[in-house]
Amino acid sequence: MPTDIIMPQMGESIVEGTITKWLKKPGDKVQRDEPLFEISTDKVDAEIPAPASGVLQEIKVTEGTTVGVNTIVGTIAVDGEAAATPAKASSSKPSDAKPEEKKPEVKRPEEKKAAPAPAPAATSASTPHKDEEEEEARSSPLVRKIAREHGVSLSQVSGTGLGGRITKQDITQFIESQGSQPTPVATDAFVRPSPPATMSATTPAPASQAPATPRPSAPAPYPGDLVPMSNMRKLIAKHMIESRRTSAHVHCMYEVDFTRIVNLRNKHKVGFEQRHGARLTFMPFFVRAAVIALQQWPIINASIEGENIRYHRQINMGIAVALDWGLIVPVLKNAGDLNFLGLQRGISDLGERARTKKLKPEDVEGSTFTITNPGQFGAVFGLPIINQPNSAIMGVGGITKQPMVITDKDGNDSIAIRSVVHLTLGYDHRLIDGAVADQFMAQVKKNLETWSEEVG
Repeated sequence: MPTDIIMPQMGESIVEGTITKWLKKPGDKVQRDEPLFEISTDKVDAEIPAPASGVLQEIKVTEGTTVGVNTIVGTIAVDGEAAATPAKASSSKPSDAKPEEKKPEVKRPEEKKAAPAPAPAATSASTPHKDEEEEEARSSPLVRKIAREHGVSLSQVSGTGLGGRITKQDITQFIESQGSQPTPVATDAFVRPSPPATMSATTPAPASQAPATPRPSAPAPYPGDLVPMSNMRKLIAKHMIESRRTSAHVHCMYEVDFTRIVNLRNKHKVGFEQRHGARLTFMPFFVRAAVIALQQWPIINASIEGENIRYHRQINMGIAVALDWGLIVPVLKNAGDLNFLGLQRGISDLGERARTKKLKPEDVEGSTFTITNPGQFGAVFGLPIINQPNSAIMGVGGITKQPMVITDKDGNDSIAIRSVVHLTLGYDHRLIDGAVADQFMAQVKKNLETWSEEVG
């Protein structure tokens, strides 16, 4: 009997999920625990593995459809039954088939279609379409965008991700090894790059490479397109509006001399990775400095429940992670009980699982304080919105070298080049007074500028 593929229950409070993408199509072979489809819920986006090995026999729920948990969304024919699958499918009556949910139509301006590349004589007409679908299934939109810009066919790239998926690192390493140059693009961010010359029907492909075929469409929208919001984008919009309506937002900003930390990391990062197998980043320094200050100022770690104040026993640190498709805040539980190495490992693990859609609902629940890092993209500082039901969020700006006035122990001033970072605290003025917020941030600043802990 075929094995049913069901919509899983991703946590006790989750009652439904939206299928955002099928990674296989009917007739494809699948291995047990291989990523089969992607879902989006109220809590997380996740890849769902195949429940058995065999052939994907039928997709019952199309992409973009929301169904309740435990709904059968497809079937897998086990070995021995796969051969009978096409005949069974062809004998089904049209009236038995459920109509597919109509997706929102995306209207595009007319464009000149590129001439199709000539197919090899021994290749059937359906092969290019199949290759394109396989590439879609084993890569992300970002990877496909990079490949288009450099004129690279993903069929040439070996994937090191789960199930053979091509990661950003795979495509960038391939491009570097080939010396491929990106296709020039217009300065207008909304203008798409023209197809690479290697995709033109008039340009012969190198003998060592398979003829490249133009992709049917690009994921990025044209100016003027009307496209539906993703489930994650809807939730982000909802949560941000609710937070603004709920909390009385106030922000304060502190300038921190980060030179001691920068020098310490530069000194230990190679040895740290060799000893522990983990990269030494700046984030655990910010987390540790905040944890120490939260232990001294527990009101910053508290939250409002009706007309009461909940003082949390543990410090559960939410750490915002920017993804290609949105933003998510996984939670490092009991951060106050972890040493520096534990913080680094926990942060790295959450970030990696967020980017590979391996987070569970409990991984994004229960935060008591949040740190976000817009500085990684070059921002000097930000004014972040509070992550409900937290009462405060700390934004980390970019680390830059600046001239600063330095006063020695004798009171003499001098100007020196220092590494500087700007930290911003967004807090709920219903619960936290300005004086308390400033004292908390002054403590975080002191913890960073006078750092004395071993980094392992």
